[in-house]
Amino acid sequence: MSTGIRWRLSLMMFLQYMVWGAWYPVLSSYMERIGFSGLQIGVIYSLLPVGCMIAPFIGGQIADRYVATEKLLTMLHLSGGVLLCLMAGMGSYDKLLPMMFAWSLVYAPTLALTNSITFHHLPDAEKKFGLVRVFGTLGWIAVGLMLTGLRKIWPEPQGLFGLGGADSLWLAGFLSLALGLFCIALPHTPPARTGGSPWAFLSAIKLLRDPSFALFIAIAFVVSTELMFYYVLTAPFLQTIGIASDNIPAVMTIAQIAEIGTMIALPWMISRWGIGKTMAIGIISWPIRYAIFAYGEPTWFVVAALTLHGLCYVCFFVVSFIHVNSVAPPDIRASAQAFITFVTLGAGLYVGSIFAGWIRDYYTVGQVVDYTKVFIVPCVLTVICAIVFFLSFKEKKQPLQAEYQGEVG
Repeated sequence: MSTGIRWRLSLMMFLQYMVWGAWYPVLSSYMERIGFSGLQIGVIYSLLPVGCMIAPFIGGQIADRYVATEKLLTMLHLSGGVLLCLMAGMGSYDKLLPMMFAWSLVYAPTLALTNSITFHHLPDAEKKFGLVRVFGTLGWIAVGLMLTGLRKIWPEPQGLFGLGGADSLWLAGFLSLALGLFCIALPHTPPARTGGSPWAFLSAIKLLRDPSFALFIAIAFVVSTELMFYYVLTAPFLQTIGIASDNIPAVMTIAQIAEIGTMIALPWMISRWGIGKTMAIGIISWPIRYAIFAYGEPTWFVVAALTLHGLCYVCFFVVSFIHVNSVAPPDIRASAQAFITFVTLGAGLYVGSIFAGWIRDYYTVGQVVDYTKVFIVPCVLTVICAIVFFLSFKEKKQPLQAEYQGEVG
C-alpha cells in the first residue's frame, strides 16, 4: 500500500470524527438554553444509537452487495451535510427530531464503512489500524478547538450567521460536505456481491449460556447507559460552574487528549495487569468521575476530572471488545463483536440518553437543575457495577469453544 493511500485513509478518519465531534459534546447546552426539556434532549441524543442499531441493515448490506464503499460514503456524507445545515436553522423540537433521525440514519452506517474500507486497504490491519483510527480522535479534538475559536470571533448568543449554539450543526454540516467530496478520492473498494446476513450478530447470543459472560454483558450494558450522562449533560453542567459557553468545546477536548494517552499506554497495562485488572481500573474510574461532578467544586478539579474519560472509556469499553474477542470461538468472533457493539453502543446508549434526560428533568425545580443529585445517580449505579464486576469477573485463558463447539457459528 502506498503512503498516499494511508494518508487518505487517515484524513478520512480525521474528517469523519470532526463531523460527529462538532456538535455531539455541546449541542445539549444549546438545546437547554432554547427551552428543550431534559427528556427531549435525551431523545435527540438517542437517535444516533438507534441509527447504529439499524446500520447493519443499511450501509453494510448495500456496500457488500451493490455499491462501491467510497461511492456510498460520498452519497451518505453529502446527504448528511445538507441535513446538518438545515438543522442549524431549526429551533424547535418538532422540527429538529425528524431531521436528526434522518441524519442519524445516513451517518451511522459510515462509522462501520470507514472502518471496513481501512481494513480492506491497510496491510497488516490488525496491528496498524490503530495508527489510522487515532486520527479520528485527533479530529474530534481539532473540531472542539475550532468551534471555540469560532465562538471567540462570533460570540453567543448571536454566534456565527446568527445561529447561536446551532453554529455547531452548521460547522458539522460544512465538514460533512467537505468529507463527502473528499471520499471521491478514496481508493476504489468494489462490493463483494455476497454480503453477510445483518442478523449474523445473533449467533453470538449463545455465548450468554456462560454465566460469567452473561453477567459481563449485563454490566457492560448498564455502564454504557451511564456514559450518556457525560455526553448529554456535561456541557450544560460546566456552564453552571463558571465555564464560558465559548470555551466549553475546547475544555471538553481534555477528555479526548486523555483518551489518546490511555490508548498509548493500553498495551503496557494489559501486559502488566491483564484484561481483568485493566477493566477494573476502567470501571472504578466511572463513579470517581461522577462523584467529582456531583461535588462540583472547585472548578479546576472538575475540569481535571475530565481526564478520567480516558480510563473510563478505553480501559472499560476498548478492553471489553478485546475481552470478547479473546473468549469468543474463532468462527463467531465477528458476530460476537457485532453483538457487544449492539448491546453497548446501540441499545445501551439509546437507553442511557433517555434515562439521563429524564433524571435531569426529575431533579429540575424552577428551571434550575440540581446537578449534585443528577450525577449521584450514575455514581451509585457504576459503584454497583464495579462491586458486581469485582465479585464475579473471571478472566478466561481459553475461548468458550469447549462449551459451545458445534452449537454456534
